[in-house]
Amino acid sequence: MNLTPSAIKLHRKSCILEISFGDTHYPLAAEYLRVYSPSAEVKGHGPGEEVLQLNKQTVAITGIEPLGNYAIKLIFSDGHDSGIYSWEYLQELGANNADKWQNYLDRVATHEAQEDAAKTSTVKWVGPL
Repeated sequence: MNLTPSAIKLHRKSCILEISFGDTHYPLAAEYLRVYSPSAEVKGHGPGEEVLQLNKQTVAITGIEPLGNYAIKLIFSDGHDSGIYSWEYLQELGANNADKWQNYLDRVATHEAQEDAAKTSTVKWVGPL
């Protein structure tokens, strides 16, 4: 597959970036692209340093800047603009959209369960002396 996009369309109303590689079209939601930003702010500087991105449901793509013939930089409505999305990475995000999105939802659910557990604690009853 040619890893140079044949088309890139931003659907502002639906917050979808549609990227095509030949006859293969990938509709990628802004929230999905934001939580999987390739920036160090999101990915960290090594394995295990990833930062879970929360509350990005209403994020939109406000700008797209081409970076040579190999990537684009996406600018998001929450101010995030440091991710460089290579053609290879966008193709990977498109091809693995369902699995990656489910993985993200699972991580969010685990985080929320841990937050809820932290708000509740067992109390040891101490009787009168």
